[in-house]
Amino acid sequence: PPEQAAPYDRDLTRLSEIIGSLAFLRELCAGADAAEWPNRMKALIEAEGVTPGRRDRLAGAYNRGYRGYASTYRVCTPAAHEAAGRFVAEGERLSHALAGRFGG
Repeated sequence: PPEQAAPYDRDLTRLSEIIGSLAFLRELCAGADAAEWPNRMKALIEAEGVTPGRRDRLAGAYNRGYRGYASTYRVCTPAAHEAAGRFVAEGERLSHALAGRFGG
């Protein structure tokens, strides 16, 4: 049978993409939290990647976010810092919304 999408999959996919973007941008800009982002994605996949298809979708979103910025930025710029700040804020909003609506 086809895999049933969870009601929060869209937000979880977006969060994965944000984490991927931050993994690249924070490393590029030597952020103190740079090593945290790949670990956060690993934890997310361990918690939510209950099927191979779901793991692939989450990992694919992470990779899209990472590669999207890797193809644009070679050095840290003010725009890269600004983008990272926006992603942190969006990721926090999504995380809180997901936990509030679907958390245990």
